[in-house]
Amino acid sequence: MDTAATPPAAITLIGAPTDVGGGARGASMGPEALRVAGLAQALREQGADVLDAGNLPGPPNPGLPPVRGFRHLPEVTAWNLAVHEAVLSTLRAGRLPLLLGGDHSLAIGSISAVARHARARGRPLRVLWFDAHADFNTAALTPSGNLHGMPVASLFGDGPPELVAIGGFSRQQPALRAHELRQIGIRSVDAGEKRLVHEAGIEVFDMRAIDELGMREVMARCLAGMDTDAHLHVSLDVDFLDPDIAPGVATTVRGGPGYREAQLCMEMVADSGRLGSLDIVELNPAFDSRNRTAELAVDLVESLFGKSTLMRQRTSQ
Repeated sequence: MDTAATPPAAITLIGAPTDVGGGARGASMGPEALRVAGLAQALREQGADVLDAGNLPGPPNPGLPPVRGFRHLPEVTAWNLAVHEAVLSTLRAGRLPLLLGGDHSLAIGSISAVARHARARGRPLRVLWFDAHADFNTAALTPSGNLHGMPVASLFGDGPPELVAIGGFSRQQPALRAHELRQIGIRSVDAGEKRLVHEAGIEVFDMRAIDELGMREVMARCLAGMDTDAHLHVSLDVDFLDPDIAPGVATTVRGGPGYREAQLCMEMVADSGRLGSLDIVELNPAFDSRNRTAELAVDLVESLFGKSTLMRQRTSQ
């Protein structure tokens, strides 16, 4: 059977221009950089109906030190509540939400909305987390208190109550569970964070796994076992990519996937036909060169929605 993805009928772009969860300023300019790189037009050329809903409002970055282990918790909570409501309303309207970040703490709002929507409809959830970092830090582990290093922990119920509770979830009934998550491209994890990830039972395909297995096999395993009605969410932190091709991030880590490996990831997601929601986060134009990282991100999004380099004819399976 041909598994080629059909571009979704309706995509809503949701800008969340904030760097309140990070340590460096500049990710707040990410949504506009993606627009300048032609994201909406690129999606329309793939046959999608694209609505740009503009940017969500939210509090500015106060530039304060951590309080009880969390930096800017009230502001991060406000932004995530706004993201949650915007993503949830988009899903309920039958459209695919594409969150333009902003730092990766925003994934708490988007994924909690996706989880809430999927569970209300009895649909299985699969989350692919493309990132150089596991983002399972806690207040006890990180001296910075930056919440963009804690979204996965918070979604698993191990975070500040204000963030864990978004969407009606709790520590006992968190938004995300281990069998629903796959992490790809990980290569920078603190020792204490590594222990928590192992205890949580998360399936992680770090760069060594990618080197040993190859990206095709890694993605095949990440996409395996999904039901036909599964909701697939992609959370793409731009620092997933090697900084040689994607310098426009504040937290670069050498040794990441190259252009073709990244394209293969996105094409295989498209082939699954399951993509239901997407985050693009941590794009920081302050560290970029002539918007090249934003343009690369747009290339990858095009592949997610059906643009393929495949020349050979597809065969029946």
